[in-house]
Amino acid sequence: MAKLVLDLHDIFNKGDQIEKSLRGIIDEAIEKKIDLVEIIPGKGSGQLKKKVLRFLDQKDIKALYHRVDKDSKNFGRLFVHFKHEQGQRKGRKGRR
Repeated sequence: MAKLVLDLHDIFNKGDQIEKSLRGIIDEAIEKKIDLVEIIPGKGSGQLKKKVLRFLDQKDIKALYHRVDKDSKNFGRLFVHFKHEQGQRKGRKGRR
């Protein structure tokens, strides 16, 4: 299974870059039909991880992926899972 990794250690204090990086890796996963994105906010105080989870919880972002798992063995790591179905039109549910 192919996976992408985003390590946020270098930009932990640059809020705008964090959101751009998260959006970029999600878009890349969708474009390349990657099933798994590993996001590494690091351990620290937990604030960056909370920021990442808040970003992923936004309605328009949530429509793009299948689920998020927290790594039970490593507090500083999250996994975002994608389902790429043939002819999939995510984010368009309920619109007519």
